[in-house]
Amino acid sequence: MTPMGDKRLSSDTNTLSVSVWRGDGAGGKFEIFQVPSQESQTILDVVVWIQQKIDASLAYRYACRVGMCGSCAMTVNGRARWTCRTHVTKVLRHADDVLEIAPLNHLPVVKDLATDMTGFFDKWRDAKGYFAGQRTRAEPAARVDPASPARKAVDAGIECIGCGVCYASCDVVAWNPDYLGPAALNRAWTLVNDVRDTQQQARVAAISNDAGCHSCHTLGSCTERCPKSLAPTASIAGLKRLNGKAPQGALE
Repeated sequence: MTPMGDKRLSSDTNTLSVSVWRGDGAGGKFEIFQVPSQESQTILDVVVWIQQKIDASLAYRYACRVGMCGSCAMTVNGRARWTCRTHVTKVLRHADDVLEIAPLNHLPVVKDLATDMTGFFDKWRDAKGYFAGQRTRAEPAARVDPASPARKAVDAGIECIGCGVCYASCDVVAWNPDYLGPAALNRAWTLVNDVRDTQQQARVAAISNDAGCHSCHTLGSCTERCPKSLAPTASIAGLKRLNGKAPQGALE
């Protein structure tokens, strides 16, 4: 067994060279680890192996390991990905390539691969990305016709789980840190089309300022890289078509 702290394995072992970001918000650097190469190995498997077998101080986030929570998102070879659903063989073209693992872009680094998601979710709040109804718990739930155009318009974005991959992939967020970002605007779009919601005017105002939907350059990185195959670009385009007045249904 390789001793704790020894980052090298024996030369006759089939290994991966893994470059992992170590540090915090004040700075850091990449550190190389040698990890055994295994069949059907995911990026998260690699990170867990390093933390369990070599350096217990490595910090990162994950929960479900099966693509349900989205908390394991990291930057892998320059691209934001769910590490639990990304296999090493999908990232590395050659066995001797270096696997580079870093924290998500555009978010403060707490330590190593763990980022502070507070600002990301604050932008959901700023975009009025929360439901506001008018019925009380004592009243029957309001019915939404599943076949209505408004409800169908929501289908394209309602499955977002807030993993942050689209946000970390967005060039506009890099240029303009105040930009609400694709996840928050996608959430706003789903609520714009919710006929039960009572804060439509406030929501439209929230997403129509300089940090809102009109700052999107329609580059499409958010849609291209969404692990759930959602289309935040389309949701943002729908918001752009608003004319400053809360709609009473789906937008044309």
